[in-house]
Amino acid sequence: MKLEAGKFCPLINKDCIGLECAWFTQVRGMNPQTGEQIDEWDCAVKWVPMMLIENTQMQRQTGAAIESFRNESVKVSLQAQEIYKEELNQKLSQPREMKNISAGVEND
Repeated sequence: MKLEAGKFCPLINKDCIGLECAWFTQVRGMNPQTGEQIDEWDCAVKWVPMMLIENTQMQRQTGAAIESFRNESVKVSLQAQEIYKEELNQKLSQPREMKNISAGVEND
């Protein structure tokens, strides 16, 4: 048994008036569930579930991109930290010159 959507509009309490209605909208793009191309006119209220699914998918992709960027940033930060440690250890392991600064001071 195939279910078919009715034509009744709860906003005006009668059958859909199609293009005369301000909410009758054309949607072009890709169906987020099937991947097929869409170029259809229908009620904006009817499009809401599909738009919510699309929005959720975009949020997941954005979250994944942010996580990937974060991971790369942490990796670069750790590399910079290691370079800094190596340089610091190198500087600390080198012998230092000791200068006598009291040589030029006269005693009373």
